[in-house]
Amino acid sequence: MAAEPVLQSTLTCPHCGHRASEVMPTNACLFFYDCPGCGELLRPKPGDCCVFCSYGSVPCPPVQQQKACCG
Repeated sequence: MAAEPVLQSTLTCPHCGHRASEVMPTNACLFFYDCPGCGELLRPKPGDCCVFCSYGSVPCPPVQQQKACCG
């Protein structure tokens, strides 16, 4: 039986280093995120499905469960 996904992830802005703890949605991907520190609009890195997979301390729930994500 697969473990329940972790829904809390800390996003770290690559521009200013600001860290923010966010709850990840389980039914949608987050493609854009406005950094509360510098206001920069974060987008996923090439090959990543969402900002949590690119800048989060934990990848998004579908990736954690080795499922197709948001594609």
